[in-house]
Amino acid sequence: MAHRPGGSTLLLRAYGAAARVAAPLAYRGVRRKLAAHGTDPARIRERLGRATVPRPDGPLMWLHAASVGESLSVLRLIAHMGACDPRLNFLLTSGTATSAQMLATRLPPRCIHQFAPLDSPAYLRRFFTHWHPDAAVFVESELWPNTLRMAARRGIPLALLNARISDRSARGWGRMPRTARALLGLFAMIHCQDARTAAHLADLGASNARHGANLKAMAGPLAFDAVQLVELQNRIGARPVWTMSSTHPGEEEVALNAHAALLRTHPDALLILAPRHPDRAEEIAKMIKTAGFTQSRRSAGTLPGAQDQVYLADTLGELGLWYALAPVACIAGSFVPVGGHNPYEAAHAGTAVLHGPLYVNFAQAYAQMDAAGAARQVADADQLADTLRTLLGAGDDLKAMRQAALGFANAQDDQLAELSTTLCAALKLG
Repeated sequence: MAHRPGGSTLLLRAYGAAARVAAPLAYRGVRRKLAAHGTDPARIRERLGRATVPRPDGPLMWLHAASVGESLSVLRLIAHMGACDPRLNFLLTSGTATSAQMLATRLPPRCIHQFAPLDSPAYLRRFFTHWHPDAAVFVESELWPNTLRMAARRGIPLALLNARISDRSARGWGRMPRTARALLGLFAMIHCQDARTAAHLADLGASNARHGANLKAMAGPLAFDAVQLVELQNRIGARPVWTMSSTHPGEEEVALNAHAALLRTHPDALLILAPRHPDRAEEIAKMIKTAGFTQSRRSAGTLPGAQDQVYLADTLGELGLWYALAPVACIAGSFVPVGGHNPYEAAHAGTAVLHGPLYVNFAQAYAQMDAAGAARQVADADQLADTLRTLLGAGDDLKAMRQAALGFANAQDDQLAELSTTLCAALKLG
């Protein structure tokens, strides 16, 4: 769909004016948040568009992802593209301290991380003047109007990868059709992670929106410390173990109730409870104690003892370790109206996947995984306990699910090369 890069709507002009006024206040807010997480003060100024490292020579692809999940999802794509074209350099931006911490040791060759500039014309001019990206890729739903329009005016080809839009958001954009067309028309390529998003964007005027494989499905297994895995395996031994990952308020109760029921038939079972936000650990630890379980905490540097019934995994960046350790994982965010969380990470580890009934963000993935025998839906704590009893019993169900999960994950890899080729062609790279 064609759109003049300099074109505008009244709403976009109003937004641009508001952004200029609000930028200093917005910066104070993000500076406070980043500082609270221990971010180097010099790096916080990257959000003002002030680069802290030189631009590398040669062509540069800029990729922007909002936070941890989106950032990690593009690392394998970057590595693949870098291997195919040794001239290409990469700039990956994100907005959160957690994403910066996670990426610090995981960046592929010739890849730099910076915090993204706020969507203010003055900050963006600094950013573009320093980096001069040859192409820009935005991941999922990070559509900042000033950023997109300034990039387009500079002749930078744009792509939107792994786009996702909810029914509610689509209705909201539908009330601003000219604005939606103005922004979506800037993209040379729009790759959608599900058919629903492709249909929504097509209704909004994006005739080039195409449904493809979910980028998170191609991200590969999460990294983990192999030495730590062996230590944990030796400590746990033959005990039945399962993980409840990425829990939100209201879901720890589901995990603990299910575990209480499981202990009646498997008295030595161990639950690894990994909250989505580790800063809730104190609250969750009290909940575990009140429920009558013995526990230990990862953040204290201890390993689960023989008498511990719950191991509170209250650290960042170790989800890959828990998936490698436990043969079955229940992925939360699906028992409360959050929309579900990434099931591909567990599948890549060969872990059998369980999930609740509320998973609109991964509806297509779970439908495919359930059909392939790689995942199962459970309605509540009672059904979760029943399913765990079956899987952790002496039958072959668990082995079959784990094989199906790994097979499903490996099948997604074939689409990485195709996406890389399509992206390079759309952005006129190579």
